[in-house]
Parts: sequence; structure tokens; C-alpha cells
Amino acid sequence: MSLHSTFAVPQTSNQRVPARSPAGQLAQSEGNTFAKGSDGTELMVAAVTATGAAGVVGWKRTRQTKARYHAMRLRAFENELGVQEPLGFWDPLGLSADGNVERFKRRRETEIKHGRISMLATMGYMTPEFTGKFPGYLSPSQDLRFADIPNGLGAISKVPLAGWIQIFLYAAFCEVSAMRTRSDQPGDLGFNPPLLATKDPEVLNRRRASELANGRLAMMAIMGMFLQDGLTGSAWGDWASYTDSPLRAFESELGVQAPVGFWDPLGLAKDGDVDTFKRRRETELKHGRISMLAAMGYITPEVAGKFPGMLSPTQGISFQDVPNGLKALSVVPAAGWFQILQVVTVRRCSSVCL
Repeated sequence: MSLHSTFAVPQTSNQRVPARSPAGQLAQSEGNTFAKGSDGTELMVAAVTATGAAGVVGWKRTRQTKARYHAMRLRAFENELGVQEPLGFWDPLGLSADGNVERFKRRRETEIKHGRISMLATMGYMTPEFTGKFPGYLSPSQDLRFADIPNGLGAISKVPLAGWIQIFLYAAFCEVSAMRTRSDQPGDLGFNPPLLATKDPEVLNRRRASELANGRLAMMAIMGMFLQDGLTGSAWGDWASYTDSPLRAFESELGVQAPVGFWDPLGLAKDGDVDTFKRRRETELKHGRISMLAAMGYITPEVAGKFPGMLSPTQGISFQDVPNGLKALSVVPAAGWFQILQVVTVRRCSSVCL
């Protein structure tokens, strides 16, 4: 007896199947295998099996539905400004996974604001280096000239209290003005500067996208300037001025070459351990030598051809029968691998003894 005869099948436009009660189906002929059990065990097993199968199907459908729903929520932002090649809509932290439009707009406006501030800050770092500083006094009462203010983070300790109050009041004025003039478009504060404002939608979108991209670049740039300024004393400071660097113990070693200098992105040498550094340097040289031989081994047979004659006369394998690359691993006989192992062992023992 099939499961279709046990449970009612949903009706479709071309099919009508009457539902049968379990009691009526148990009264069928003796050939019905599920009806043979006197205690209805077989019927219960069938019911549990069908319920489990339906649950698995439902679980899979639920996952597929959730995945489609998640993709649909993200598509709501695929055409927003800032979706640019090659990354497209890039949201590694999943901040837009909930599909909340209001929250997305708030974060977009925050991103634009931080980008604008970072662009101004970046220009503030660069301009005094090229054009110099204003003449005259920053604070006549304290006999403080503009020329006395250093660039970068060093200016924080030089600006007087009245200057910080002026900066704070100007920032508050900008925030209050933005509350009064902003529109539904993130970043649109009603400011239409000459030569930049336009009524052409295509040109406007291109300029907004450029502002967003340049703002993102400026945020990364200003953070790099802060880091270099904090470590060397200047945004353009020489890294040699970073006297507290643990890498200075190895900056005169072989391999320290322009333009990267002493490059240790994983910080393996930051502990300054000389013995560990030498061991890793020897490992690096060994791997480099093996890789150079391996690279030549790949290239030479393609250009110069292979040796004539037999590689293994006993097995009838000639050098021409051995393919290039990884396929050679399955053709070299066991005796050949044994010879390779012996050569490696001799080289290792020789390096230890010498």
C-alpha cells in the first residue's frame, strides 16, 4: 500500500482524489501489507516517515525562501550611489542585511559627512606643506603666530582654548543649519555652490558618486596620515624617525630593499629575537633556492626539450615518456623517487656537518 493511498492528495485542476480514512483503508484486502499488523505499527511508521519527509522538504523550502528574501532586501540598495566596480554593493559587515531603508539613508548621510570632513582634513594636512601658513598672529593676546602652529597632530596642543571654542561653535552652527536645510536625499543640505551645482540629473549623480568615492579615499588617507604622524612626528615623516620600532634591529639585513624597505606585514620579527629571525631567514633562502630550481625545471623542457635515451631501461620508460609538470609524479618509478630522496638526504647532512 503506497503513501498516496494512505494520505489525502491535494486536489489540482486535473485531478480529484478522494480522501480515505485510515480505518477504511485498513479494511482493504489481505494483500495490503500495512494492514497486516494488528496493532497498526506499520501505519504509524508510514505516518512518521511521511511527516519527516514533509518536514525536510519544508525546511529546505524555508531556507530557500529566506535566502531569496535576503537577496531581495539587498537588491533594494543595488542601484544606490556608491555601488561601483569592481566591488559592486560591498557590505562585508552586513549592516544593510535587514533591508531597512531609513537606517540605510542615515548611515549613507553619515558616510558622506565623514567623507567631507576627511577631505577637508586631508587638504588641511597637505596645504601648509606646499603653500606655507598665514602671516600674522593666531592669538595676539598669547603672542601666538600661525607660523608657530605645527602641522598635523602637534597642533592640538598649540591651539588656545578660545580657538577650540570657536571650532566647536562653528561645528554646532553647521549641524543646526543642516537640520533646517536638509532634504530627503542623503547629504543634500541645500548648499548649491557655483560652478558645481547643476540641474542635469545624470551630471548630478556622477558628481555625487565622485564625492562619495573621493570621501572614502580621504577617510583612508587621513587615517594613514594620523598613523604616520603619530609614529614619526609628521604626516610626511621619515620612518627612520620611528625610533621605538622593534624592526630597527633588522633594517640593515639583506632583503631590505626599496621601495618597501623592511617589509614584515605579519609582524613575525616584531619581538626582535635575532635567533628566530636568522632561522626564518635561512628557511626563506632554502625555499627560494628550491623554488628557483623548480621554476627552471618547469620551463627548460618546454624550451630546450628533454634528454635522449631511457629514464628506466628495466621498465622501458624513456625521458620522452615523462610529461612536464605534476603529471610526472605518476610516471617516475619508485627507484627514481628513492634516488631523489637520497640526494635530498645528502644535501641535508652536508649542510648540517658543514
